[in-house]
Amino acid sequence: MADHSISRESFLKGATVGAAALSASFPAFVPSRGEAADVLKVGQIAELTGVYVDISQPEVYGAALALEHWNKKGGVMGRKVEVVVEDDQNDPGVAVQKVRKLINQDKVSAVFGTVNSAIALSASGAANSLGALYMVTGGHTDPVTSTQCHWDVFRTCHTAWQETQATGLSIAKKFGKKWYLITPDYAFGHSLASGYEAVIKKLGGQIVANDLTPLGTSDFSTYITKIGPAKPDVIIVLLAGADFVNFLKQANSYGLLKKFPVAGPQAELEPFLSLPPESRVGYWGVEWYYNSDLVYGKKNTQAANFVKEYRAKHGTPPSARSAFGYVTLDRMLWAMNEVKTADPVKVARKLENAHFETIWDGGAYYRGTDHQLMWPNFFVEMRPNGTPADKNDIFNVIDRQPADKISKSAAEQAQVCNLKYPS
Repeated sequence: MADHSISRESFLKGATVGAAALSASFPAFVPSRGEAADVLKVGQIAELTGVYVDISQPEVYGAALALEHWNKKGGVMGRKVEVVVEDDQNDPGVAVQKVRKLINQDKVSAVFGTVNSAIALSASGAANSLGALYMVTGGHTDPVTSTQCHWDVFRTCHTAWQETQATGLSIAKKFGKKWYLITPDYAFGHSLASGYEAVIKKLGGQIVANDLTPLGTSDFSTYITKIGPAKPDVIIVLLAGADFVNFLKQANSYGLLKKFPVAGPQAELEPFLSLPPESRVGYWGVEWYYNSDLVYGKKNTQAANFVKEYRAKHGTPPSARSAFGYVTLDRMLWAMNEVKTADPVKVARKLENAHFETIWDGGAYYRGTDHQLMWPNFFVEMRPNGTPADKNDIFNVIDRQPADKISKSAAEQAQVCNLKYPS
């Protein structure tokens, strides 16, 4: 199958050209943050380099489509909108510097973005220290909307807890209660492992091993050779991006995928499309899928139009990452337009508990208690070669778990998250 990934060089060139085009068409942005006369600037941080580049690119592309839609209908508060994209280099320290640059030098009204969970934490802390709105697109680690929550921080993707609760029971029912975890050794992986530990404890099962792997591991042979002797019922893979691809390719070359079933909390469309069909196996959690008839059980016109436009621009269907970028920027700009100001307190208050549809269904909302997006999670089985009508349609949705069933309650979250709005 053709490789659908985009080279780093092409991506960076495209991002630079897009930014230049926006800047050339709009007057200079000189007033203080949030009070632009002609142009409203918002900032985006993304992993334009590093292990997560292939799943970060779609977040940028999804946001770019939301930007295009808003500017076509007249912008926000009558102002054209510009997105300034910065490479966080998959480094929490660099991300903090980029957030400060965007707010202090570029005078953006708000910031959004990131795939890396450690960056989601550092960037949200930096934005909070400056009193700026920050919306996490794709960093799943639980503390973002629990123990390290902030009044000005919102999250679009699911929490690690939600993902594990949505998939853990299904995995145990299908394969058994003896699990072997392959875990990325940083905030995201640790949150996922904790969630699965909670599930298996309830079920009276066992995690026979939890191998912590460094981010950016290229050779997984040391871990793969340990799995067979442990005789697990299922291998649960918590990796993402290039690490996920490398693990499945190598596990297949060792014959492991024919001996043991594999499953996990999160299937990303981009990594799976880069794998050969024989490595596209398993049962996984999915946060959004472009086949809206499967996801919603009905036709979602806005989702269908989003898919059509995205495919026309990029040659591939949008993924959950594309949806994260689109929905995050769309909701941010909607709130600003509704309250007729970029004031972060007023925008944050408007976002809370406001139900919306766009490319999601009408039940989605950012919960007021912790600013976490409440949205169902799906469980899929792999369809390695797609369908006759669409070779990219590789996820077969077999289950859907509503947000309230997979989330900690508002009362539980209130015990660990105090948003502490400015007085």
